[in-house]
Amino acid sequence: MIDPSLTCDPDLRQEVDAARRGAGVAVLIPCYNEAVTIAKVVDDFRRALPEATVYVYDNNSSDDTAAIAAEHGAVVRFEGRQGKGNVVRQMFREIDADYYVMVDGDDTYPAEAAPDLIEPLAADRADMTVGDRLSNGSYGKENDRAFHGFGNNLVRFLIKLIYGYAFEDVMTGYRAFNRVFVKTTPVLSEGFQIETELSIHAVDKRWRIVDVPIDYRDRPEGSFSKLSTFGDGAKVLRAITSLFKDYRPFAFFGWLALVLMALGLVAGVPVISEYLATSYVSKLPSAVLAVALVICGALSFTAGLILDTVAKSNRKQWEIDVYEAYRRR
Repeated sequence: MIDPSLTCDPDLRQEVDAARRGAGVAVLIPCYNEAVTIAKVVDDFRRALPEATVYVYDNNSSDDTAAIAAEHGAVVRFEGRQGKGNVVRQMFREIDADYYVMVDGDDTYPAEAAPDLIEPLAADRADMTVGDRLSNGSYGKENDRAFHGFGNNLVRFLIKLIYGYAFEDVMTGYRAFNRVFVKTTPVLSEGFQIETELSIHAVDKRWRIVDVPIDYRDRPEGSFSKLSTFGDGAKVLRAITSLFKDYRPFAFFGWLALVLMALGLVAGVPVISEYLATSYVSKLPSAVLAVALVICGALSFTAGLILDTVAKSNRKQWEIDVYEAYRRR
């Protein structure tokens, strides 16, 4: 996949070609008990990106994942805090590169697609690229785990509703980033919420995002997913709610205030109607509830205003940090 506009700039074309070979690229592979697949994953990425450095971060595996990865030429490091988010945070902190390719160690993502993920970054058309498994239908054909597709679609819908951006595939573990994106991204997640967090951060901070269709394949025999459909799905939904509160506090607390005040009106209308008709209030509990709900709604609205000011201040400081990261690049 060659960008035709690159033919106008030979120097940029050379830089992109070098990046497609893996020059300045770090391949990041978080792993937990992937002894069945890690050898093939490392070999495939070393072949697809011969000039890249492949890093395997072992997350307390009880099998031979680390030893096998080292035998096949990967740089192996260890992360003792359990959870994919913890691993990705440490990767982002420790590794310096021009471009980063993050991929799972389960051999479900094609290494030959890595140059296509890197090209928009090297051509300065994107800050994050996303390996899209859904638009070509490969994920639906290969993945037979119930509710995974539904969960992905639900998260896509919520991000579209809240942030106005429609991802083709939110939950994919195959992504690439430029250096500035990685070094200015605060990773807060501990587990499989990391993909959702990266997606929301990219949209909220207006990073340039490019979806790159890939051919997904299911895990080979003997390899097992560590993802809990309902347990990790609930964590993802909590992460969306938490990030919505942190990034868009006025919208979050504004909607909460609207709901509380509407409930207060529902509880208070019969009380007001009775008082207007009889000049007497017999439904004292309803009156107290209505007043409490309206007060809570007003407090929520006020909290939203205050936190929105704080969020805007943090965003300004983050923009300055990004400028500094570009200057140091």
